[in-house]
Amino acid sequence: MKMKMGKLLTPFRIIVISYIIAMFFFSVFLFLPVSAQEGVSVSYSEALFTSVSAVSVTGLTVVNVSETYSSLGIFFLAAAIQLGGIGVMTLGTFVWMVLGKTIPLSQRMLIMVDQNQISFAGLVKLMRGILLVALLIEIIGALILGTYYLNYFDTVGEAYYQGAFGALSAFTNAGFDVTGQSLIPFADDYFVQLVNILLIFAGAIGFPVLMELRAYFSSKDPNFRFSLFTKITTATYFIVFVVGMAVLWIIERNEFYDGLSWHQQLFFSMFNSATARSGGLATMDVSQLTLASLLFLSALMIIGASPSSVGGGIRTTTLAVMFLTIRSFAMGRSDVKVFGREIHQEDRQKAFIVLSVFIVGLFLSIILIAAFEGSRELELMAIIFEASSAFGTCGLSMGITPDLTLPSQITLMGLMLIGRVGLVAFLFSIRAREKKTLYKYPTERIIIG
Repeated sequence: MKMKMGKLLTPFRIIVISYIIAMFFFSVFLFLPVSAQEGVSVSYSEALFTSVSAVSVTGLTVVNVSETYSSLGIFFLAAAIQLGGIGVMTLGTFVWMVLGKTIPLSQRMLIMVDQNQISFAGLVKLMRGILLVALLIEIIGALILGTYYLNYFDTVGEAYYQGAFGALSAFTNAGFDVTGQSLIPFADDYFVQLVNILLIFAGAIGFPVLMELRAYFSSKDPNFRFSLFTKITTATYFIVFVVGMAVLWIIERNEFYDGLSWHQQLFFSMFNSATARSGGLATMDVSQLTLASLLFLSALMIIGASPSSVGGGIRTTTLAVMFLTIRSFAMGRSDVKVFGREIHQEDRQKAFIVLSVFIVGLFLSIILIAAFEGSRELELMAIIFEASSAFGTCGLSMGITPDLTLPSQITLMGLMLIGRVGLVAFLFSIRAREKKTLYKYPTERIIIG
């Protein structure tokens, strides 16, 4: 029986189950009466949705956080965000290290799956580095924002409370806020926006990239070389960011941006391009944008952040490998080369599988939500936007989430869960064990396209 359970509970399934347990665990704490403000009642479905959104570091909500939860409730919410951002296995590894225990092979396998690594080499060192770098970035962000917020808030405590939660939310790309209006009160404060953009970048660029940057600045080796992963991830992330800025400005220059100064147009474009990649914070009501911009933002949310980061989506490497493969095909080449390296055939296959499953899953979810809300007049664009935000674990919203029926909210919770654990891990968790083929059929070509 024990052997049978071991075969059923693969590392991928354990990861998915761990996140589900964490979501239900924090839902209980957020449901407690002491977690709500005096006179406010929170239903269990609202607590569960908030917990799923926090652990998946998405930011979609069915309640106004600042008006609903007490200080203790905000603490539980912050703990859920921190767990979801850093990763269940990273914090689990930290507990093992604090207890002075040797990390067993089974735990190393879970770490490898949770962080999208392809080997056991240096996993524990990576986990330690991730935790230290993440906490350092959050602390620095909290101090900078908290000190600056002394200009906005009446007390030192409130300023640093807002700064600490804001830094945590931005770095983990969680999209939650305790202002009640996201970053809309700071729509004209470019310093606050720049700090938040940098924190979003730090969380979304990928922990392996941060580790390599740390190694680069601390290394005295003149021959230090960045990995292909870091080169592709960083290049793709910032190319999409710049393209996002440009496209949003082109679409909105005579629409929402009409009458605004050049610097207002620049920062609206820059912040929306950055936050749509998984950040979820907002300096404006995105529902005021044109249909074209909303569709484009949905595309940015689908692309998402980098692998082994706090963000979701199909990830930057998927987009890059897909584009490079199409380019090679158009040029009549069978191999895919970039930065003096060739991309493995299996990675190319994974990229197209991830994109295909993501699009099919998103499309089916949109149909489901539209069916659940069939008797109500709900714009299709709002459903597409909300579903893209949930699947990409972004958190931007057109404001329809609280008004959705429970089945639609459950659909969004499912999307947030899959978006957080990652499509590859989720697909492997539901995949049957590979069986050895004893025979093969004759191969025959078919017409494609």
